[in-house]
Amino acid sequence: MAYKAEYVCVSHIGKRRKANQDNFICDSEYLPYVNNGTEEMLLGKVKTADLPVFGIFDGMGGEECGEMAAYLAAKEAAEFQWTGDAEQALHDYCREANRVLCEYIKEQEIGSMGTTAAMVWLYEKEVFCFNIGDSRIYRLSAGKLEQVSKDHVSFSVAGRKPPLTQNLGIPEDELTLAPHIVKEQCRKNDVYLLCSDGLTDMVEEEEIARLLGQEDKKLAAEQLLQSALEQGGRDNISFIILDLKRYFLVL
Repeated sequence: MAYKAEYVCVSHIGKRRKANQDNFICDSEYLPYVNNGTEEMLLGKVKTADLPVFGIFDGMGGEECGEMAAYLAAKEAAEFQWTGDAEQALHDYCREANRVLCEYIKEQEIGSMGTTAAMVWLYEKEVFCFNIGDSRIYRLSAGKLEQVSKDHVSFSVAGRKPPLTQNLGIPEDELTLAPHIVKEQCRKNDVYLLCSDGLTDMVEEEEIARLLGQEDKKLAAEQLLQSALEQGGRDNISFIILDLKRYFLVL
């Protein structure tokens, strides 16, 4: 027994940033560390029997450090051996990606850099959602939008964006990484959205739900991006739509 799904992936530099510090892993594809986003939307189909992994990474740090952090996390996700026990594999990826970033920071004598991670692993008949930081994962089911991820942020002064309490790129002797992992069953008609805060800071959840509910997911992606840009496009905007509405059994 197997399933199939379709995806739409986009990364846009936004209207105010000079560089794109976002990256992604989408059916083994990711962006080079210096990039201006995707030239066009990535469209494709996957089989859950192949255990495909998707993810959004939002880098932090000046002088191209954010770009490098997101790139290293995406590259590690593309090269990681996604096999065995799913939850253990996700924890192993988190530790390995964090080690790679910390080694780069030490070798380059960088003060700090880091990245968030929001990932979905389609694991045959199950969906594993993993996140660290404030990049989000939503599920649209029966017209209801629900945040599956957990924001790792602390309290902040009103009007200011809350600082992260967790991200990749922190030495283990300073902080124990605690990724948020949720396991769900594949359900017909469910839609997953993985996104950086360049989308969620600009577009209200009600509007996200309305646009995701359209049958044409490419059109939904175009309109989500346009809405984020029209609302200011203050940050890089990256997201992946996973459409499970077209899942079907292959006998």
